[in-house]
Amino acid sequence: VQLQASGGGLVQAGGSLRLSCAASGSIFSINDMGWYRQAPGKQREPVAAITSGGTPNYADSVKGRFTISRDNAKNTVYLQMNSLKPEDTAVYYCNADLKLKSAVGVVSTWRIYWGQGTLVTVSS
Repeated sequence: VQLQASGGGLVQAGGSLRLSCAASGSIFSINDMGWYRQAPGKQREPVAAITSGGTPNYADSVKGRFTISRDNAKNTVYLQMNSLKPEDTAVYYCNADLKLKSAVGVVSTWRIYWGQGTLVTVSS
């Protein structure tokens, strides 16, 4: 399975970016999907998550500015980031809690997989 994140870049404070993360491979089912971020010299922290039914959850620092959504048909999660601040600068990682199905039909247990990260830089 592979989670491919994209959409990062350089933006001025107050600007917007939209991140995407597509899961591919022998996926049987996907539960929660989400985004984390890691700023230089800091620990990775949760940003937002969304259940398979579409219920979102946000870190207090991004509430009202970021919106998480997903397209279950495309196994893709999005993060719309508005009113960006310099403190939002970080590498953003997506993850997904999913089950795989083998070629002979065996379904795995739930496991969290991570994308490779995409860099978001917000200039002041």
